[in-house]
Amino acid sequence: MFRNYLHSGFATVIVSILSACATTPADPVSSSIDPPQAERVMTLVASGVQTYSCEFDAQHHLSWVFKSPQATLYDERGHAAVWHIAGPTWGAQDGSRITGRVLAQRASETPASIPQLLLETHSTSGVGVLSVVRYVQRVHTVGGLMPTAPCSTEHENGSSPYFADYVFYR
Repeated sequence: MFRNYLHSGFATVIVSILSACATTPADPVSSSIDPPQAERVMTLVASGVQTYSCEFDAQHHLSWVFKSPQATLYDERGHAAVWHIAGPTWGAQDGSRITGRVLAQRASETPASIPQLLLETHSTSGVGVLSVVRYVQRVHTVGGLMPTAPCSTEHENGSSPYFADYVFYR
């Protein structure tokens, strides 16, 4: 009987390992947020808010639901270089613009903060600094979680300040 237990336990471990290996990079709960074969274009520091809306869930309870980011991204000299809004979308002062989709995420290194992300560009417009960007990485996140106070009115908005570094890759 002990021998069967050992084999059963071993099989469970093997199945768990194989399942972990089968996780695809497009899995949004993946732990790696490194872009594949990409070259860094720029790193900008974001200051903004994550906006939430008070909505009914399937059990007809009101709760906060993520709505959109609103942030300004600054270059190393402290100049506003890019804006960031829902989509997720980024726009540069030169008129170039990208919209991305999440490929992977991992927990923030800072407790009680939004996750770090890897996003892939799926649309671009304009010609400029963002028109060459293939990936956006959000790292070093601080804050941004849904408000701690419960919401009480449908469609009520709440926001939470956040900071992050955004790394753009070609």
